[in-house]
Amino acid sequence: MVPLRRLSSRLVKQRRLKMKLKGQHIFVTGGAAGIGAAIVLDAAQEGAKVSFCDIKVEGGKSYEAELNSKGFQAMFHEADVGQFESMEKAHKAIVAKFGDVNGAVNNAGVNSNADPVLMTDAEWNRFMNVDLKSVWHTAKLVLPAMRKAKKGSIVNIASIHARMSYPKYFPYAAAKAGVIGLTHNLALDEGIHNIRTNAVSPGYTLTDILEKWFAQLPEKRAESLAVQVMGRMAQPSEIAKVVSFLLSDDASFVNGADWIVDGGLHARFA
Repeated sequence: MVPLRRLSSRLVKQRRLKMKLKGQHIFVTGGAAGIGAAIVLDAAQEGAKVSFCDIKVEGGKSYEAELNSKGFQAMFHEADVGQFESMEKAHKAIVAKFGDVNGAVNNAGVNSNADPVLMTDAEWNRFMNVDLKSVWHTAKLVLPAMRKAKKGSIVNIASIHARMSYPKYFPYAAAKAGVIGLTHNLALDEGIHNIRTNAVSPGYTLTDILEKWFAQLPEKRAESLAVQVMGRMAQPSEIAKVVSFLLSDDASFVNGADWIVDGGLHARFA
């Protein structure tokens, strides 16, 4: 093994400039805002052609234009992840533009605050269609090409709520636990095709939605900060960096894992 000190400065510089996802087509659901938007940007900065979908049409189109104006290759397509036909239409469009998907990120989701007695079957089904069923649907769309190529990566955004949660968050906690279970089984089923499937479980992350919630309930910010092991919450870009790593060949033997990115909160007892 060559000692690091003997590597030329030129080689070190080349390695630093290496783009993890150069030439890859990365597809991100819920990519117009929050963690999803950060994932889109980081993948683009790592050299990928990035397609993303969202129900936020105005925001998605604006973000697409912003990214392309900076020299990135980006494409937005409106889609409701809770409707397979909508996702199928988006998938056909992005493949026509950028070719087969090499890496997919299931990020789209909604929160739920529900009473286990009052919540209806219809509400439950709508919620699960978005937060859990859509993860399978995305895999269903991208896996055929990945199997043919004998290579691919899927990253599913789960949550620390799969392990620890709030009162009245039972649909969200159940869905995210399901996402981790689905991740494990996709890893088992698709590993033979050299397709890796992993999950990322963020903790408190300072998205616009969380900031608006804190603005309405300032005491919640103080409560949330009080339990943070590192004394702060995550930035969306910090979640995105982990996702890009898992999508890349740098994580070539990482499969079926759930990466907890919560600053150590999960290790806390009280």
